[in-house]
Parts: sequence; structure tokens; C-alpha cells
Amino acid sequence: MLRINSKNQTRQRVHDRIRKKVMGTPERPRLNVYRSLNHIYVQLIDDLKGETLVAASTADNRKGDRVTGGNVASAKVVGKKIAELAKEKGVTKVVFDRGGYIYHGRVKALADAAREAGLQF
Repeated sequence: MLRINSKNQTRQRVHDRIRKKVMGTPERPRLNVYRSLNHIYVQLIDDLKGETLVAASTADNRKGDRVTGGNVASAKVVGKKIAELAKEKGVTKVVFDRGGYIYHGRVKALADAAREAGLQF
């Protein structure tokens, strides 16, 4: 029987494979990215405790910083914001979890902006 997977099912399978290898600790939390058509969401997660340390997204009430949520410019704003929030919590080093997405476009822009703002991957 021929099995046809949707793009999101394939991404989820890749994400599960990545999660077997990538784990966040209190010293080096996991920087998780979720990308939808309209927004991009990012969290710093401590997997040992199972808690989110900080989170940022284009869906937050910061309309002045962005034109729309689904573009590279707004991904850069979110990357910069997550780095600022992480520094406030005393986190400088993270493990990057691209969430099964290709490291390209909005995901790459977010990662580059977070690096420029001081996070070390």
C-alpha cells in the first residue's frame, strides 16, 4: 500500500529524530522554533525540569516592531527578542532545535539574529 505523507507529517518525523539527540539543560536550554504560515514562535526549554524558561513570538502584542508575522524581518525581531529575554534569565549558551524545518529563510534569520544579539549555539 502506498503511503502519502503530508509535509507536516514528514517535518514531525524529522523533528522526532532531532529530539532524540538534542536535549536542553538548565545551563544550556533548548531553543525550540515553531513556524506557521502567519507567525513564528520560539521558546527556551529546560528538558530536565520540563519547563519553558522564556518564549517570544510574532503573535505577541508588539505590533510596532513588525509589519507581519510571516516574514524574515519579523523573524529577526523575534530572534533578537528571545536573546534579550534569555540574557535577563542569565542564559548565554543554548542548543538550537530547528523543529524539523529546513535551516533556511525565517528559521535561519531567527537563528542569526539571536546569535548577533549574544546567544551562543
